[in-house]
Amino acid sequence: MFPKIRRVAVLGAGVMGSGIAAHLANAGIPCLMLDIVPPRLAEEDAGKGVTEKSPAFRNRFAAKGLESIRKSRPSLLYSAKDIALISIGNFEDDLEKAAACDWIVEVVTENLEIKRALYDRIEKLWKPGTVVTSNTSGIAISQMMEGRGSEFRRHFLVTHFFNPVRYMKLLELVAGEDTDPEILRGMAEFGERVLGKGIVYGKDTPNFVGNRIGVFAMMHAMHAMIEDGLTIEEVDKILGPAMGRPKSAAFGTADLVGLDTLLHVSDNVYRNLPGDPARETFLPPPFVSEMVKRGWLGRKAKSGFFKMEGKGEAKKMLVLDYQAMDYRPTGKVSFPSLDAAKGEEDAGARIRKVVEGEDKAGAYAWKVLSETLLYSAKRVPEIADDIVNVDNAMKWGFNWTLGPFETWDAIGVPESVGRMKKEGKAIPENVEKMLAAGNASFYRSRDGVREHFDFASGAYRPVPVSPDVIFLPALAERNRVVKRNPGASLYDIGDGVLCLEFHTKMNAIDGDIVAMMNEGVALAESEFAGMVIGNHAENFCVGANLMLVFLEAQNKNYGNIEKMVREFQNACMRLRYSEKPVVAAPAGMALGGGAEICMGADRIRAAAETYLGLVEVGVGLLPAGGGTKEMAVRHLDAIPDGVSADPLPFLRKAFETIGMAKVAASAGEARELCFLRPWDKITIQRDFLLQEAKNTVLAMNLEGYQAPRPRTDIVLPGRSEFSSFAYGLYAMRIAGHISEYDEQVGRKIAFVLTGGNVPAGTRLSEQDLLDLEREAFLSLCGEEKTQARIQYMLMKGKPLRN
Repeated sequence: MFPKIRRVAVLGAGVMGSGIAAHLANAGIPCLMLDIVPPRLAEEDAGKGVTEKSPAFRNRFAAKGLESIRKSRPSLLYSAKDIALISIGNFEDDLEKAAACDWIVEVVTENLEIKRALYDRIEKLWKPGTVVTSNTSGIAISQMMEGRGSEFRRHFLVTHFFNPVRYMKLLELVAGEDTDPEILRGMAEFGERVLGKGIVYGKDTPNFVGNRIGVFAMMHAMHAMIEDGLTIEEVDKILGPAMGRPKSAAFGTADLVGLDTLLHVSDNVYRNLPGDPARETFLPPPFVSEMVKRGWLGRKAKSGFFKMEGKGEAKKMLVLDYQAMDYRPTGKVSFPSLDAAKGEEDAGARIRKVVEGEDKAGAYAWKVLSETLLYSAKRVPEIADDIVNVDNAMKWGFNWTLGPFETWDAIGVPESVGRMKKEGKAIPENVEKMLAAGNASFYRSRDGVREHFDFASGAYRPVPVSPDVIFLPALAERNRVVKRNPGASLYDIGDGVLCLEFHTKMNAIDGDIVAMMNEGVALAESEFAGMVIGNHAENFCVGANLMLVFLEAQNKNYGNIEKMVREFQNACMRLRYSEKPVVAAPAGMALGGGAEICMGADRIRAAAETYLGLVEVGVGLLPAGGGTKEMAVRHLDAIPDGVSADPLPFLRKAFETIGMAKVAASAGEARELCFLRPWDKITIQRDFLLQEAKNTVLAMNLEGYQAPRPRTDIVLPGRSEFSSFAYGLYAMRIAGHISEYDEQVGRKIAFVLTGGNVPAGTRLSEQDLLDLEREAFLSLCGEEKTQARIQYMLMKGKPLRN
């Protein structure tokens, strides 16, 4: 039986150990993080009175791991407060405390003898039912478990996290010959539901799934670069977003991972798989070995394939000239095939255009991709039972938009296989059999059910999907779209609940989205139990359509702007005061108007990785869809009823959030900034977000939902406290912290937050504050400097200080 995991021991406080401990804390699970006692005192210890018996000495490595969590940027924690869930110690004094834990995860150095010695100590204190795992990236379970008892082996498996643990979705689970299937199932459920990970089941082979394919692709890219005479920056331009890969592409990713780590993984395959036909590919080119000798290990060494030089405006990116073994400024990269792919939103269409290109980039992209696809097919079932695990490993562990087999489908399997054969490439037998049976793709969809081709049975099988996943495209295939316009759609997601999905570019708010917000509420009130607002896009909503605002402002069509803002305000208010519950389910960025839609809903069910912020000040505006109003109300509501308190500190905090364009780095931090209220909930597994938001709607109805009433009791200090804000802004300008125009924008924000030109203690309604927001927004739209800021943001993607 799988235990309920309430407490975890993390043995090892290095990069991976501290990352795992931090993410356990994110999930609300207390953990004990241990490491070795340092071999000797440091020179400075004597002067500080530190001895070999001092905890400061004995826990030094674990304390260093804890400090690395505290200082991590981007943060490994959802909230700085979560670090309190991590306690530290050392293997000599504190290992016995691990006996009180439900899961012990070993994350020590990749040395078989060190691991075996630690397991010997763990087994002596181990209690039946406790799960023990290793985060090894490639040492065989059979070797690690040599000499261990049968019950211990039954509770042992590999849990291979990817770095950084908080942000990388992949968790590879690898069972040994003796692992209890119930323990494997329980750990998969815990990893998926509690830690929010995507589970990939691998085989006990070197580097498992993700690193086996990913490192092959990276090493092959290096060798092919030399063969084709390309530069490092050319390769990264080709193998980046144009090929459905992250911006870090090949060499940027290697710098991020660290060349020493990359070569350790590649060497693991080379040493342990003498029968791999592609074994020589895993040997690094000579220039890469030379880089390691020189200590050019990537970002952690401040030099790798790329390095930054200079500071401020003089800061520039340099790239390694691998022939001269020296750095030079990066060159501009341009190829016709890449230009042709630029306009394509669909990753598959982009990849097709690149590999079909008749230029140097197209030839190189095809060479790397075709070999990667062939290698992936040859590794099934060696490294995983099916193509789904391989594809998921590459999407979740290497941030590929499409996995290898999904990519193969996108470029056309029969067509690409024909091209490979013309080039004399050997096609894997499993792919040949699939095509010979008349099956032209690895995936297909039948009645909204996605299926994959199973090499073992020679038939299509449903892709495993949790019942807690709602996938909107599958609902569309089953004719569950209730209404649709160019900017948004309404789906029937079952049990009488609607889902409003945005699908403009970057989900920017326009008239179509506002219209569908209103239609959704009307439908929910007349025919449904409630509505969820959510989608599967990388970002929930990046705010208003700035280009539209800019064009109207340039043409002085202020009446049109006023109408747009008023309609958006009304739509957000309608979400809140609907007769049926409306739950916003944001994930990724929810900025500006996107944040206002969330705050307008009656409840929020946010993905843990949600980045909420009111960022309008960056373009010389203020939140005018109810955001400024909500910040005032939410902060003042922190004052208990019947308590007489100065509202200024509360409003000052609201002002800082808006005026500094603060963006929460997680849903937990969003709660601290009052974007989420105490009763709003957080979902750590994004795949379950829509289902859990739907459950929230149903639960609100079961509790006897009563629509809230518009507020008319907002007591604000008016002009008496506005002067305090005005003086503070003046002082910041005189000190050179803000510009004269920043001060002007800040005064507008303060005017709304304090309630306008009214006496202290005036009771205002929500509509009063919305009117103030709208008036301030319109006045700023008429300012040349605001228009310049909007234009600069549209052109450069960053704020202008004018």
